[in-house]
Amino acid sequence: MGDEFECDITNVAHGGVFVARHEGRVVFVSDAVLGERVRVRVTEASKSSFWRADTLSVITPSQHRRDHVWPEASVSRPPENRAGGAEFGHIDLAFQRQLKTTVLHESFERVGKLPLPGLLTAPVRVEPVGDDEQHNGLGWRTRVRLHIDAAGRVGPYAARSHSVVSVEGLPLAVADIERVAPLAVRLTGPSTLDLVAPGGVEARQLEADSPLILTETVGERAFRVRALGFWQVHRQAPATLTAAVRAATDDALLDPQAANLDLYGGVGLLAAALADVGGSTTRMTTVESDADATDFAAENLAEWVGARAVTARVDRFLNEQLDNGSAAERSRYRRATVVLDPPRAGAGKPVIDALVGLEPAQVIYVACDPVALARDTALLVSHGYRLVHLEAFDLFPHTHHFECVARFTRD
Repeated sequence: MGDEFECDITNVAHGGVFVARHEGRVVFVSDAVLGERVRVRVTEASKSSFWRADTLSVITPSQHRRDHVWPEASVSRPPENRAGGAEFGHIDLAFQRQLKTTVLHESFERVGKLPLPGLLTAPVRVEPVGDDEQHNGLGWRTRVRLHIDAAGRVGPYAARSHSVVSVEGLPLAVADIERVAPLAVRLTGPSTLDLVAPGGVEARQLEADSPLILTETVGERAFRVRALGFWQVHRQAPATLTAAVRAATDDALLDPQAANLDLYGGVGLLAAALADVGGSTTRMTTVESDADATDFAAENLAEWVGARAVTARVDRFLNEQLDNGSAAERSRYRRATVVLDPPRAGAGKPVIDALVGLEPAQVIYVACDPVALARDTALLVSHGYRLVHLEAFDLFPHTHHFECVARFTRD
């Protein structure tokens, strides 16, 4: 076991942990709240610049601390037996969003070196979505992965480990997933068990190699997707992000006949959002490295005569356009609107450098990680683009995650 000591929590950090100091060293503490004094145990001391620690007990609780929404993740349990996946579940929901807002602003200030108040006139806050406020941020997950240990126990992993924790419920999941989850039985067979409820209903259990195809509905539009393929997990996330992309798009800059792109396009959700703004003749190419997703995107976007789906790595696709594009094609890219929805690591320098080489008129960036967004914003700004719009949405209540939608235009 690591060292144990008391410390004061002075800030929140990215990743669902809090900041304390001990003998001059930064300590990242889990299961705490800003302003608390806690007793902790060190879990990682391999770095000279910081340690990681778990909260063992709360000496002076914050006014924002609540009973954990998931009893099996409570600080009253030993750290090694706390269910992972709801690291903010012990914090008042409104204060969770304040903490996430702090993380967003500090990511831009510390990583991007671009304080948000200097970039935008309107304040940016992480906002609630749908009816989450009414339901205390519970019952939103439409996809859940459980694990099965050697003894046949079924449950989530403990936080930051691969040890299965037995649980009696899944409070973040939609009710239909809780209904079918085999939490009280012992199982043998695969080491993971996926539970999926398209649209929050008709939940089912899936094997790891399941070929099942689902239909997800967003507004009046249906999207086909492989059951174990990528789809937003909050039951209202697809509709929220569709509306956010539409709102972020500058209609005056959207040219339906330009070489518009949806990069990391998945099954075409955000391409459809953009094409809805431009109309039925909108030219749109969605680029995705997963061939299955590309096939579904082609099917899901079939109503737009100018839509096509390409299976390719995004950086390679962009560089090919730079190297081989004709003058007419380059002109269409300069008039283009690009939706950029990278994985959690962000787009990164190779993709940003290639993208700005095409000089699109506007970039709509959908981000699930504020640090990656801040880093990529700095890259875009260095290439002459300007951040003109930013919204943030609390699409993952009781976790540290949230989603952002930004618009960049050529300066």
